[in-house]
Amino acid sequence: MKLTKFGHACVRLEKDGSALVIDPGAFSEESALEGARTVLITHEHFDHVDVERLRRAAEADPSLEIWTNEAVAATLTGLPAEIRTVRHGDTFDTAGFGVKVVGEWHAPNHPDIPAVRNTGFLVDEEVFYPGDAFTPPGTEVPTLLVPTNAPWMKMAEMVEYLRRVRPARAFSTHDGLLNDAGLGLVDGWLEREGERQKADIRRLKPGESVDLP
Repeated sequence: MKLTKFGHACVRLEKDGSALVIDPGAFSEESALEGARTVLITHEHFDHVDVERLRRAAEADPSLEIWTNEAVAATLTGLPAEIRTVRHGDTFDTAGFGVKVVGEWHAPNHPDIPAVRNTGFLVDEEVFYPGDAFTPPGTEVPTLLVPTNAPWMKMAEMVEYLRRVRPARAFSTHDGLLNDAGLGLVDGWLEREGERQKADIRRLKPGESVDLP
């Protein structure tokens, strides 16, 4: 499987000529969707889903499948795509990938803002994308996409999450709000944690890819 990081919170997974994209939001490159057969969306925030961008992708390929929770699906009404709703505990196959749904709620963000639904995805029992939460995956996770910056989190929480999950590999996500100084700070924390756990823990730059076992 090939994993490519796009801007902020978007990743693309490819294998056997098929592509799956997770969270192509407003801060990511639209090219992430080119040729994709399936899109997974964790939650409704604009940095994770761009409705008009999805509309253009679906118009180009009406067989496009979009898998998400009911709250997000309600915002996608009228898109010429196959929209499927899932919830915690569901499993499904799409575009040659096997997916398990893990988690229900976004991490607390602000005392005056109600939490929204948040759906994590474990793809091929290899890559876990928790969305905007530090959801325990409930199983061994070889590759973790770990949030490293957000209004709802602290750096210590990210480190604690890495130590709970203990993946063989972890790559930064949700880092598009940082300037060069902030990215350097994230790089340092991830490097130190990788050395501590003897694991491949680091940030991929937008457009950078890795091949997974």
